[in-house]
Amino acid sequence: MTDNLDAVRSIGAHATVRRDGGTAWIELVGAKSMNVLGTPMIADLTRAVQETAALIDVRVIVLRGSGDTSFMGGGDIFEMARLNRRTGEVFIRSLKGLCDAITQARQPVIARLAGWCLGGGLEVALACDLRIGGQSSMYGMPEVSVGIPSVIHSALLPALVGESRAAYFLLSCENINADTALQWGLVHEVVADTTLDDRIRALAAKLGAFGPEVLAQQKRLLRKWRTMSIDGAIEDSVSEFGRAFETGEPQHFMGEFVERKRHHDSAGSGHSL
Repeated sequence: MTDNLDAVRSIGAHATVRRDGGTAWIELVGAKSMNVLGTPMIADLTRAVQETAALIDVRVIVLRGSGDTSFMGGGDIFEMARLNRRTGEVFIRSLKGLCDAITQARQPVIARLAGWCLGGGLEVALACDLRIGGQSSMYGMPEVSVGIPSVIHSALLPALVGESRAAYFLLSCENINADTALQWGLVHEVVADTTLDDRIRALAAKLGAFGPEVLAQQKRLLRKWRTMSIDGAIEDSVSEFGRAFETGEPQHFMGEFVERKRHHDSAGSGHSL
């Protein structure tokens, strides 16, 4: 991250928000080694995401761990070892609340995946809209090896990587590297570790130039399509298409497109999306 970014704002003891124009970088700080997720960390990150998502001038959110050793290293084993059924459900619901805050944010949320991404940390990454990994990043779901199942947003894995790969990943507890994660479709892009931030800034700038209403609309559609039939999703999208014209964004962006084409092509014909 560059020196010209705005001052850091702390959210509790374990999250900071740094603005870079229309992009907000939310960072997990003050956690144990590997950026593990305990109850205080989850609470502060959830609050940071919710408060940042409520800012109308924020167009894109980037979620990251502190340093480059790990994005997030899963739940805090020392805390989880003391859980019982009731407190276990409270703990996992709090992690679900963080993931829900990410999926419900109007803005696209990009996961900056440097180093290890494990267990609950990978569930958080799966809740993000886009996942960009460094070449040395590693991914794993080790829950079964410590006596608990992978739950909540692990449920996205079968549709994302296929049932066979999801079964292998969750049952074997084997880690996979960045290239395998890309091949499986677990991450959207892998870049050199040294260019990870530059790539994310460029992607965030591109998304930030789009209309915020249509981005929120598309994100909402993607979330709804997970639980709808194909026919239902197609029919539902018709009204969403019409609703877009109430925002003024199609008129603005299509108007700019038409003017550019008129400027470069006096014929003004033969151009479409």
